[in-house]
Amino acid sequence: MEKKEERYLNITLQNDNNDDKEIVVSFLGIWKKLKKYFIIWLVAAIVVALLTVTSSAIFSSDQHKSMTSLVSFTFDGIEEGLDPAGNKFDVNSLKNPSVIETALTELGYSLEELEIIRQGISIEGIIPKNAIDRITTYKSIYESNTTGSALNAAQAMLDVTYYPTQYKVKFNYAATTLGSSQAVEVLNKILESYRDYFFETYGYNKALGSAVSAVDYTTYDYAEAIDVFSTTLKTLENYVSHLAEEDTTRYRSSETGYTFADLSEAIKSIQSMDLDRISSYITVNNITKDKESLIDYYQYRIDAITREKTIASENLATISKSIEAYQKDTIMIFGNGNDNTNTQETQASKQYDILIDKKIKAQNDVSTTTQNINFYNQRIKALKENPVGSDAKKERVETDFNVLYEKVSNLINIVNQTADEYYTTVAFANAYNVLVPASVSSVTHSIQNVIEDSVKPLLVLEVLVFVLYICVVLVTAVAEQFKINNASVVPVSATAKEDKKEN
Repeated sequence: MEKKEERYLNITLQNDNNDDKEIVVSFLGIWKKLKKYFIIWLVAAIVVALLTVTSSAIFSSDQHKSMTSLVSFTFDGIEEGLDPAGNKFDVNSLKNPSVIETALTELGYSLEELEIIRQGISIEGIIPKNAIDRITTYKSIYESNTTGSALNAAQAMLDVTYYPTQYKVKFNYAATTLGSSQAVEVLNKILESYRDYFFETYGYNKALGSAVSAVDYTTYDYAEAIDVFSTTLKTLENYVSHLAEEDTTRYRSSETGYTFADLSEAIKSIQSMDLDRISSYITVNNITKDKESLIDYYQYRIDAITREKTIASENLATISKSIEAYQKDTIMIFGNGNDNTNTQETQASKQYDILIDKKIKAQNDVSTTTQNINFYNQRIKALKENPVGSDAKKERVETDFNVLYEKVSNLINIVNQTADEYYTTVAFANAYNVLVPASVSSVTHSIQNVIEDSVKPLLVLEVLVFVLYICVVLVTAVAEQFKINNASVVPVSATAKEDKKEN
């Protein structure tokens, strides 16, 4: 029976010093070495992987000491980059030191790390993809413009300027002494405290309360105190009227039970019943702390109001001339073409209506100043011709002022409470929202971060280990064959073996 022929696939290494000497290494020998060192390579690969992941977890741990929250703003003007007051909106007010201080104080944390915490907070606007595409398109038009219409292209770019309404608030707490759960608590409290800061900044009511109650009426003469209360009530009335104009829902406070119309009527009631009654009593009885000083005060008021009247009169004359010279818009009405029925009519435009409104206001200003001048002249005449009121009458006026002060102070508090609730539940109900609060990263998420950071270095090191493994296999296989052949291997091919058999 003919013996089955065996064929071997070999690797032949040429000796550069002697072309006649070659080293032949079979793949079978290499395969044996691969199996021999496979366990060593596998163990080395596992060890390298563990060391790489561990090192990445240790050295990159600070990079993952961060968390992100998502907030949004919804109010008139935010799409144009403006705040509720019409000024440029600064989103960095989210990390205002006073906001952070409030949050840390409420949580009972030390304020020593306030600045470190503030620096660790970064805010990034979120721009939708469609807005980015439009801005990019116009930028390409601008950069590729060669026809001299760069100005138009630039204007087109301005037209698609986008102001974010949603922002990512990222807090990196690596530089602080806070743990992950503490950092989450601090960031969420800061975002919560900003809501109060936002309302206080753009609600105006607290500033109003401070302004109208800051003056001590007891330091003035009785007639001057009347003016102080009158100014306070007028300021309060204007504020409530402004809120009433903004309110389209006829809002009624659940805390106070008042609407802005109710508050306006309450203010008018105090003005007409309490303040006017005290004022008339003072006027009729010539009640004053210092007669001569009061006369000087009235004279000062006359001079000031006279200047106001002069300005109002000049303004009225100018507006009246503008109205007389104003040309109304002409409207042509055409007939049906069969008869001569074409007519013309004039129609007042919006600008004309504005002029009329200004004229009415100017006329009211002139009338009011005239009445005030006459009133003060009468008071001066009465003080000069009649004796001042008795001490008993002064005591009565002071008692009435105390009652009036309590009523006005209570009314201010009610207005502030109503305005607070209105801004919180209606006007600014959705002005600022925390869409996604910060949260502690899960163990799975932390492991995922570590693995993602170690992928690239792990791949590089594993490739190096594998290359080293192959090199060791080849070198040991060659060394073994070289030893067997005493450093001189005669090339033996499959064909040579067959020739030997035939001979």
